[in-house]
Amino acid sequence: MNRRAGQWIFALVVGLMTAVIAYRWITDPGPRIERAAEEAAVQAARTSLADTLGIPALEIVDPLAPDRKVGKAYVFRSNDGWEVSGHYRRGESDSWHPFLMALDGELMMTGLKVKDADAALAEREKDDARLDIVE
Repeated sequence: MNRRAGQWIFALVVGLMTAVIAYRWITDPGPRIERAAEEAAVQAARTSLADTLGIPALEIVDPLAPDRKVGKAYVFRSNDGWEVSGHYRRGESDSWHPFLMALDGELMMTGLKVKDADAALAEREKDDARLDIVE
C-alpha cells in the first residue's frame, strides 16, 4: 500500500511541475518581443536595400520571405544593432545576388555588402561609403 501511495505522490508532483513549466513557457513574453524586433529589423532592411540600390522592383529573399532554393537568410543581433542577410534580384532574367546589411540600434543602415556586377551599382558605390560591392 505504501508503494502505491508513493507512486501517486510522485506522479502528482511530476504532473504539477510539468504544468507549471509549460504555463511559464507559454506565457513568457520574451520570445514574442524578440520576434517583433527581428521583424522590424528585416522590414527596415528591405526598405534600405531598395533605397540604397535604387532598383524600383526588387525580388527579395530574406528571413521573412525565405526560399531554400535560393539560399539561407539570417537576422541576428550584433553588438550595436542588427545584421540581416538575404538575396535579391531585379527580375526573372536576373540571377540572385546575396547581401549582408548592418543596421544600428535605431534600424538605420550603417553598411551594405552585395555581390553584384551591375555598372550602375559601381557608380552608387562611389557616392555612398556605406555600400560595398564584392565581386
